[in-house]
Amino acid sequence: MEPKKRYRFNFLCNIIAFALYCERCYAGDCPADGRTWVPFAQSCYHFVHGEEDLAKSYTFESARGMCQGYELLSIRSPEENKFIVQYSPQVWKGNTDVWLDMYFNADNETLLWHDDTQLDFANWQDESMPSESAIMDICAAMHSSTGKWMQVSCAEDTENGVVCKTSQKPDKKEGGSDSPLLSALVILSVLVILGLSAVVWFLHQRHGSGGSLFTSFEYHPPFRSPLTDEAALVGAEETEEMP
Repeated sequence: MEPKKRYRFNFLCNIIAFALYCERCYAGDCPADGRTWVPFAQSCYHFVHGEEDLAKSYTFESARGMCQGYELLSIRSPEENKFIVQYSPQVWKGNTDVWLDMYFNADNETLLWHDDTQLDFANWQDESMPSESAIMDICAAMHSSTGKWMQVSCAEDTENGVVCKTSQKPDKKEGGSDSPLLSALVILSVLVILGLSAVVWFLHQRHGSGGSLFTSFEYHPPFRSPLTDEAALVGAEETEEMP
């Protein structure tokens, strides 16, 4: 590769790398706590592995404890439900029932997510409501192969799959009003880098073509007329030297 082409290629690579770095800085990331987190949409997921990729059995409370400060799996959209179904075979062998972070609210007699939000999306295996005899002991799990949800006992049933979930977005203590400002700063930084790189490239091109930015400038001392006495002295010396 010619030197000029190589320089242009390196310049382009540096700009792309800088843009990707900025996007990563401001787009959020998954936790770096030594566990394997899988990003999807705006969330991160940790599929708890068992020995030899075989899922162990966990009660609902032990499943929530496995997440150690993060949420147990909640599913808010068909796309998220499909993601869990498609990724589960990469973690567990065979069919697995995965705990959902859901509980039965006796006040309004409905199932809610543990952050008390409504089920905007549901994928029940059947539409039957929990039995009144065990109404306070209703939790939910999903089949990893079909994606269908089922109602199970929180205390008696043990499900195989545990998936922890957390948001990719960093927490903002002062709200999201600074997001446009951050975006503007990133754009301005990229423009500044582009401008400086263009100047460096221009100077490199000038130097590579045999010219220099400063070769056209030469220093000439300012013209200074000799003083009258100095002129007379020079004239006398020239006269004496003549035969």
